[in-house]
Amino acid sequence: MADITIQKVARPGDRTLPVFKETEELLQRIRARAFDLFSGRGFGDGHALDDWLAAEGEICWPAGELVEGDADFTLSVALSGFEPGDISVAATPRELIVHAKSKSERTEESKKKGEIRWSQFRSNDVYRRVELPQDIDVEKVSATLKNGLLKVVAAKAQVQQREVRVAAAA
Repeated sequence: MADITIQKVARPGDRTLPVFKETEELLQRIRARAFDLFSGRGFGDGHALDDWLAAEGEICWPAGELVEGDADFTLSVALSGFEPGDISVAATPRELIVHAKSKSERTEESKKKGEIRWSQFRSNDVYRRVELPQDIDVEKVSATLKNGLLKVVAAKAQVQQREVRVAAAA
């Protein structure tokens, strides 16, 4: 099985990787679309999460799930049609960002079969950003892709390391 690229960012404030800028631009588009959905209903309360999730789905967020275990977090993201080389993961102590990009091109074989009248095949450029409720050890993040499902396992930072940092800061 081919490896998934993992970009490890040890300092939470280090936002120099291009994926951080790209993700922030997408979040701005999602915020705007969620507001459009909210205002389209007449600004009624009680549906903010529904509006946000609908906007994410429309713009580029694939389905995902985050499971917290005793020692780690497991993020699963549906990435059907992507190959391991199409996927990268950025890991910081408090977030995981998945970026998958592929391009659909007509092969010579399909061109010989006739003129395409319509097609839903297209280039894909998707992101999934997840904030974590506690620190992870970015050096212990791994990812695998099997049957279109990406699984990212991120070990939690050890409690002793966090206590030492807090004590040193005081």
